[in-house]
Amino acid sequence: MVSIKDIAKQAGVSISTVSYALNGSPKVTKETSARILAIAKELNYIPSAAARSLKKRETKIIGIYLTNYSGAFYGQLLQGMMETLSENGYELIVCSGKESHRFLPERMIDGAIILDATYETKELLSHAERGHKLVVMDRRMDHPNISQVLLDNKAGATLAIDYLAEKGHRKICVVKGPDISFDARQRLEAVQKAVQRYSHIEYIEIDGDFNKHSGEEAGKKIHQDFTEPVGVFCLNDEMAIGMYNYFSRTDLRIGEDVHIIGFDNIEVSQYIQPRLATINYSKHKWGALASELLLNLIQKKQSPEHERINVSLIEGDSVRKR
Repeated sequence: MVSIKDIAKQAGVSISTVSYALNGSPKVTKETSARILAIAKELNYIPSAAARSLKKRETKIIGIYLTNYSGAFYGQLLQGMMETLSENGYELIVCSGKESHRFLPERMIDGAIILDATYETKELLSHAERGHKLVVMDRRMDHPNISQVLLDNKAGATLAIDYLAEKGHRKICVVKGPDISFDARQRLEAVQKAVQRYSHIEYIEIDGDFNKHSGEEAGKKIHQDFTEPVGVFCLNDEMAIGMYNYFSRTDLRIGEDVHIIGFDNIEVSQYIQPRLATINYSKHKWGALASELLLNLIQKKQSPEHERINVSLIEGDSVRKR
């Protein structure tokens, strides 16, 4: 790779003179600058982004950390982030895994948005202590360099249980998410509290992992134990769709025997039949707001902020009155 040292040697000038010329400094005459630029072009010189970022202390790049890339959840979320960052002259990279954790301390990115349950809180606090700017979407944190924007998981889970109860369901199964997930824990806590208001309801918890396979496995268990119509709250839509897949191969019918409500309102939810009842929120807004809060921290426009994304119920024929 050609360096400014190579350009300086061919031009017969100092390295600092080449640096001034490449950066358009008036400290170099027009004639010398033109000659240096011509040599740089001839040698196919490409500026080092890493060196430039170290000098300016910025890269204009933001990292979003995700637990994984699977499922249909992330599209609108990332679009909201990307649009907001782009409008402000920043770019977005998607990160996952331990190796990418060095991007912050090595200043390869200007800040990070965290939606990665495997990224330990103590490590994030260590980054924040060193001055790095963060926004968390999957945990509560209190630090001058950290903002948070969380879903109102508890309100959503309460809406789901109330909806099933109001439809007359006396037996309710809840398909849980992974224990490591903040959203899954929040939703389950709200469910456990909500069912206590309905003494006539038989309540059952089934393990899940926020993916279609675990939804199919939960459907299989419900089928094996089936004695009467049952209401099912899947803590995300991916598992609900897995349950649809399972029951499509059985004699039980969704909306008649098994009544399902999900959470997330992913795009496919409005197209499957019967239409999946679900808890809705704007993933685009969630992503956009996370980006906005991070830019505010980076540009020192505001102190850390704690925002919440509201949710609402979308009714569907997957849940009918008993």
